[in-house]
Amino acid sequence: MIIYSSSALEFREKVDSNLLTISIEEAFIKKMGMRPSRGEIRAWNNSMQFMERVIRNSRIADDCGIMIEYNIPATSKRVDFIVTGQDDAGYNNFIIVELKQWDSAKATDREDVVLAYVGGKEREMTHPSYQAWSYRQQLEDMNEAIQSQNIHSYSCSYLHNYRTPQPDPLQSQQYHSIIKQSPLFLSEDTIKLQEFIHKHTGKGNGINLLYLIENGRIRPSKKLIEHIDGLFKGNSEFILLDEQKIAYESIMSEAKEITSKKTLIVKGGPGTGKSVISMNALGGLLKKKLNVKFVAPNASFRTAMVETLVKQQTKNKSRARGLFAGSGQFYNAPADFFDVLIVDEAHRLKGKGAYMYQGVNQIEDIIKASKVNVFFIDDNQRIRPDDIGTVEEIKRIAEMNHSQVFEYTLSAQFRCSGAEGFLNWIDHIFQIRETGNFDGWDQDAFQFLLMDNPNSVYELIKEKVSEGYKARMLAGYAWEWTNAKAGNPNGEIEDVDIPEHDFKMPWNGRALSTWAIDERGLEQIGCVHTSQGLEFDYVGVIIGNDLKYDPQSMRIYADYEEYKDKQGKKGLKKDNDQLTKLIKNIYKVLISRGMKGCFLYCRNPELRNYIIGQLGKVILVETTKEFKAIESSYIKQ
Repeated sequence: MIIYSSSALEFREKVDSNLLTISIEEAFIKKMGMRPSRGEIRAWNNSMQFMERVIRNSRIADDCGIMIEYNIPATSKRVDFIVTGQDDAGYNNFIIVELKQWDSAKATDREDVVLAYVGGKEREMTHPSYQAWSYRQQLEDMNEAIQSQNIHSYSCSYLHNYRTPQPDPLQSQQYHSIIKQSPLFLSEDTIKLQEFIHKHTGKGNGINLLYLIENGRIRPSKKLIEHIDGLFKGNSEFILLDEQKIAYESIMSEAKEITSKKTLIVKGGPGTGKSVISMNALGGLLKKKLNVKFVAPNASFRTAMVETLVKQQTKNKSRARGLFAGSGQFYNAPADFFDVLIVDEAHRLKGKGAYMYQGVNQIEDIIKASKVNVFFIDDNQRIRPDDIGTVEEIKRIAEMNHSQVFEYTLSAQFRCSGAEGFLNWIDHIFQIRETGNFDGWDQDAFQFLLMDNPNSVYELIKEKVSEGYKARMLAGYAWEWTNAKAGNPNGEIEDVDIPEHDFKMPWNGRALSTWAIDERGLEQIGCVHTSQGLEFDYVGVIIGNDLKYDPQSMRIYADYEEYKDKQGKKGLKKDNDQLTKLIKNIYKVLISRGMKGCFLYCRNPELRNYIIGQLGKVILVETTKEFKAIESSYIKQ
């Protein structure tokens, strides 16, 4: 969607008559259904004066096209400025210009990431040239008109207030590659920007290109399909096994001919392969040239999926990221805009009032916005009161929207080394549900150790990492999480404090979105919000004082005061049964992240003694050396 468009001539005239910002604001209200912020209006007033001079002095033809605030379809991203026209050879071209009002910046050691003072404080931001390039890549990948009409794309960034320091952080060595693909123009580079625009669009005839770009059908390009297909091939993380393949083929079959609205619900507990199936469905539906998107409420989970798929191919991550979305952005999407939306971790979908969500019901948003919607769900993984994703709710809303419902159930456990019995045992001892596994599980299939010291748990996790396994520390939300403004933006403060064992570790850093796979993640403790949906070889889990055991009633219960997640306990002060259920779910999620083993420390003595009794034997480990002896004995059994 284009907020504002005109010819180059009209654009200049609007600026001359001081009417451009008013015209953009009116168009914004009409098309977006809301008023722009004061910051956006100030930015238009400022930046458009500079761009008008650039357009005028570049001497491009009057019938070049100008687009301002172009909303990239299927995303919440808006391109600041686009110029369309033909070059000397008669090729149809468009240029994306990313505008920034920065007057300074700092380099970082992370590729394509810089520090800039934005919104009243210093923040990590993508390099302006990377931002422009990524928008261009998204349009090339998903706009059929650009693909079929042979429209060539270019991108650049323009920082009109930025006077080049020496040396310039924005032009540091690590940014050279992206600047080469998407040039960076600073305050004194205005003439160079004018020449760049004239070279690619100066001959005009760009008005028709505005229409083609805005109305191009959204579907994946052949290049994108080949690229994503190549990432899946040979990637052992996404190989389908047994009934995973059956569920995948069922999804592909229902999406083969989309003649009516359909809702597919795929139910399965931890380790049933929901994420493997959902990711493969994404790849398979792309190959069918469908407009498909992978939706996941958890940002850490989305990041980990992209990183796992793309691995070390840094420059290709933007192409993959464009296929992933959070669950809160579909509240104003056009009806049936997407062919298919695939929703993983659907139990975490939200309702009205959830943080940063502007709609009413994310399930309804998704069903309305897509012809076919696929929900991967486990009703027993709801962990907050505002998690509204249940099978019952999905079916109710599907029926309201005249969407035919299909249900599938996954039962085989692929996590926990196939030890379905272990997860059943966890259900039983945590009083989640009664199972036949009250007396244990096949211990040759999965390693579980109850430790009497959190330091011992950490030592074991470090050893497993040194041996080449994927392993992380996890904990329940039983400790405060110091705010970033209080000096804790990236795990600087050791919030998880167990003084009786002289144990301290920080929560996972807010800025470390790749905590699950970054080597620095070993030094931080993950919570359920950063680990749900992910899997490791081994996990070390700390149960805090938010979950306790009463020997008199022989019941596990939640301690409202010890549970520190304010959103997680909102409205539940007088409903301990519901709070207990949610916290039990949290610990089951944490414990079931391990595929090969789990090392557990329980802070509440009564709960720990209860678990010892359920184990039927005491496994107390003081040191890693003692663990080695137990492990050797364990392996020989």
